[in-house]
Amino acid sequence: MTENQSPFSRPLFALLLGVLFALAVFIRLNDFDDLPLEFHPTRQLFSALKARGMCYQTRADVPAWQRETALRQWRAQADIEPPIVEHLAAWACAQWDVEVWQAGRAFSVFFWLVGGVGVWLAARRLAGAAGTLVAVAFYLFLPYGVFASRSFQPDPLMVALLALFFAASLAWREQPDLRRTLLTALLGGAAIFVKSVAVFIVGMTLAALALERFGWRRFWRQKIVWLLAGLTVAPAALYTLYGLLVTGDLGSQFGGRFFPSMLVSPFFYLRWELKLALVLGQLGIALTLLAAFLVPRRGAAFLAGAWGGYLLFGLVFNYHFSTHDYYHLPAVPLAALSLAALGDAVWEALARRQGRRAALIFAGVMIFAVLGTVWNVRGTLRETDYRPQAQLYAMIGDMLGPEARAVALTPDYGYRLAYWGWLEAAFWPTVGDLGYSAKRGATIDIDAIFASRTRGRDFFIITDLDELARQPFLQAALADYPLFARGEGYLIYDLRTP
Repeated sequence: MTENQSPFSRPLFALLLGVLFALAVFIRLNDFDDLPLEFHPTRQLFSALKARGMCYQTRADVPAWQRETALRQWRAQADIEPPIVEHLAAWACAQWDVEVWQAGRAFSVFFWLVGGVGVWLAARRLAGAAGTLVAVAFYLFLPYGVFASRSFQPDPLMVALLALFFAASLAWREQPDLRRTLLTALLGGAAIFVKSVAVFIVGMTLAALALERFGWRRFWRQKIVWLLAGLTVAPAALYTLYGLLVTGDLGSQFGGRFFPSMLVSPFFYLRWELKLALVLGQLGIALTLLAAFLVPRRGAAFLAGAWGGYLLFGLVFNYHFSTHDYYHLPAVPLAALSLAALGDAVWEALARRQGRRAALIFAGVMIFAVLGTVWNVRGTLRETDYRPQAQLYAMIGDMLGPEARAVALTPDYGYRLAYWGWLEAAFWPTVGDLGYSAKRGATIDIDAIFASRTRGRDFFIITDLDELARQPFLQAALADYPLFARGEGYLIYDLRTP
């Protein structure tokens, strides 16, 4: 059943779809100018530092020392993925003199909404009008997704490209001609290029659809399949080879992500479920599992392949999957498309019992749920004002000066101090960092670490006071030095006079 055949009238369907997208824009514009600290600030400020350096290299209206500092801070950051969103934010910064993180936030919101179009187009091929609306509503208003879609990082773009790829691949399954092959390869290849980890979901989805279309025996002999596979992986493969063999920037990014011992530990799978629950919610996971038993035959192979790719992704990147909740973002469009089957089942039962009133009842309940989510998320966005953080770090930067040689125990690996304070300080590791290093086989010698980090440094800056309380060994070491300054939320020790 499609929306054209459903008792759900086309005008009502279009109206509901328009209301969903309008509300999705509204909630994401709330508190838009607050600092990017409400969602994984380390990753957002990493991109902000890179984008600011890109922007300042072409601007003549900033002080020379700021331009030089911004360039150094940019070049000090590793290249994890192609800096596509960073370049876009830098372009916007140069054109309109806006903060790069605000530009990055705007692009991420736009990408996520485009992903909503992809979910709509994909759901149309899997479900009817009711299921399609459920899928789009879940994708646009999942609370975690609202926060993630405002974050300055490549993941919203990757998720949007995955959603569009899902729609294109379903169309390719129905008619695997050259035009649809090229479009599917373009979108799948772009998702992998933005973040290489998308290769698991893209690859498994294509494999499942190709096997469904051609069968096990004919699958290997189809030139169109090999063309699709080659075009899909080529961009990311070339970028990776360039980063490994030419620039050498990507070599360090493949370490510390896979620990074989974790695969036989039940605690790994428990942490996996807990991280996924942060993204989808426990109820979201339960409903997605329930929907798996309702998926019609036309969507079974597609969803099995896509979810299989997600599972493979988690097994290969097991450490980050159990510690970084945003690694589970690809599950958002997958859960949305899975829930389309549940939406159709509810609609059919409602239509049988309520007749013509079913559409209004369904629409009313959906809008009620969406409005409640919008109100709650709006309250969460507004309950914390992060702007004083910029003032704190700017004050520290002004107090010490841009030439100060410092080591710092601050949130986000010192990125707040670098971005708003313009200070390039050596970072003092957290307890979690020390544990991670130990897990990778490093020997932890606190005295040696303190000596190496403070050598040639003038100041020890602390703004993460909770972390300081967890490190009595650091407190003991700093007791040998006088306080240079202290205030609400910060301590600065003078390392020049022990």
